Amino acid sequence: MGYKQLFEVERVFRDLKHLIDIRPVRHRAPERIQAHVLLCWLAMLLIRVAENEAGQTWFQMRKQFARLQLGNYRTPSGEVWETNNIRAEMREMLTKLKLQAPPRFMQFPIPKSKL
Repeated sequence: MGYKQLFEVERVFRDLKHLIDIRPVRHRAPERIQAHVLLCWLAMLLIRVAENEAGQTWFQMRKQFARLQLGNYRTPSGEVWETNNIRAEMREMLTKLKLQAPPRFMQFPIPKSKL
């Protein structure tokens, strides 16, 4: 059990260095350095919570979510944004993470120009 916990701690540090991209930063002010490390730590915490909720690794989740695409179509009456079909695996993951799937179509009006 101790070796498994050690492995998890080492994995978190590896992910923190590579996945979150925490490495030497060029901040000089101590409060900026602290803020940078805090943001990286919060991102790592979010990743771990998502992994625990979904029961999958971050890399598996990223691979699934990378398949989600958004297209923008311009028409005379405005812009229409459309997402691709969401697979069952992604829908299941969204349910585990308590997130709503994006709507198939999103429509944004074109701002009126000034005359």
